[in-house]
Amino acid sequence: MSAGGTVAENRTVVVIGGGVGGLSASIQAAALGFDVTVLEQAPRLGGKMRELEVGGRAIDSGPTVMTMRWAFDGLFAAAGRTLGDYVELVPVEILARHAWPDGSRLDLFADIDRSASAITEFADAREAEGYRRFCAHCERIYSVVEQPFLRSERPSVSSVVTAKGLRGALDFASIDWHRTMWSAIGSFFRDPRLRQLFGRYATYYGSSPFRSPATLNLIAHVEQAGVWRVKGGMYRLAEALVRVAEEQGVALRTGAEVRRVLVADGRAVGVELRGGERIHADAVIVNAAPQAVDEGRLGAELRGCVRYGRGAARSLSAVTWSTLARTRGFPLAHHSVFFSRDYPAEFRAVERGELIDEPTVYVCAQDRVEAAERGATPDWSAPERLLVLVNAPARGDEDPWTRVELDALERRSFAVLRDAGLELDVVEQVRTSPAQFERLFPATGGALYGFATHTMMAPFRRPQARAGLERLYLAGGGAHPGAGVPMVCLSGQIAGRAVAKDLGRS
Repeated sequence: MSAGGTVAENRTVVVIGGGVGGLSASIQAAALGFDVTVLEQAPRLGGKMRELEVGGRAIDSGPTVMTMRWAFDGLFAAAGRTLGDYVELVPVEILARHAWPDGSRLDLFADIDRSASAITEFADAREAEGYRRFCAHCERIYSVVEQPFLRSERPSVSSVVTAKGLRGALDFASIDWHRTMWSAIGSFFRDPRLRQLFGRYATYYGSSPFRSPATLNLIAHVEQAGVWRVKGGMYRLAEALVRVAEEQGVALRTGAEVRRVLVADGRAVGVELRGGERIHADAVIVNAAPQAVDEGRLGAELRGCVRYGRGAARSLSAVTWSTLARTRGFPLAHHSVFFSRDYPAEFRAVERGELIDEPTVYVCAQDRVEAAERGATPDWSAPERLLVLVNAPARGDEDPWTRVELDALERRSFAVLRDAGLELDVVEQVRTSPAQFERLFPATGGALYGFATHTMMAPFRRPQARAGLERLYLAGGGAHPGAGVPMVCLSGQIAGRAVAKDLGRS
């Protein structure tokens, strides 16, 4: 409660940005008794959880699966709802199908035993045993950091170490922070293809396996612990968040661009829209890049109010193709990954700020599973919906690549698919580059995962929910606990609870 105020007066919260973080924050704050307004400058809510219409069909063009379901279960429970009443979640059996230039293929499964059997056939029994050890190792890392880091509002190294007393200090020593992911993976696998496969998990956090601390191998356990596909597409989850927010009385406004946060007496007191309208509030939550706030893009008075490591490396960006195409050859799974010949070269190129010569290509074939669920015989002579993605440097604010250069990257990327046996007859597609991601998410350069995690301390330097200006809060992939759909959901919950605590409503 602020000086001179009362609990009854502290009822209004404005949320800038209607992505998953902003929607989650609005739901959490509304559940705690606040009147909430969400202001989104785009015509649709959802942020990076976006859906593009291509050839008259909707294609998921952002996240494609859900992990850490408990994050959303907790949010919906806070609102007195049940997640399963709003979306149908389907457990994913084949986590991904992987292909290499030598023609080899490997499916990873949700079931560890099935994956171990597949690895034995793919490589040998020794590699399968290494896989089992790797799974146990990653599970242990996750068990150590889940409570004191992922579920904590303000984690620090000391809080993680001391969470369990002496046992906590011993546990911290075991989370493998002192070596890189790539080095750690090499202690479990000798086969270079398997190193490449498990090193890819660093990119789920927008980082390089050659620079990230091995603690990030916990991502492998997160996936192993459960992956769900949202029936009808991931955007149905965004719609579910919108529906719950509306049911709680949250006012949702699209096409509402915020020009600046209003500041009085050293605290945030509302916002001013581009057209001059002012909306006063007792607290403001920003679901946008922390850099945008810190650079003063929401008002000069906010400059320097975000605590994060200056000069921190941006995460990866991407070039994506939301594609409607007829396919032949390679038997796509819902998720398929086509690896390059030289994985280290990809990350060297990104660090130089260049487009990759021969990229690893991810393909999400969005009609594959749904056709099987309907009991239909798939007609692959008809166009199917694909999201094709390759990593790229986050230089979108520089707009460094011409259309000719992006066209050349497209040819190289689709050549990787063709060399693996996948032929695409493209009917229609929409390409999104880092420059376009920058326009969608200003001050990021197109980085899709906030900041890169290339040091052990990077997660602890990520901005917390409370900014350096009273009653200004942050939510989203650039804030704690970081990028990824469930993490962003958690960030929104943390921000909503922080508002309630500071205004005497927790």
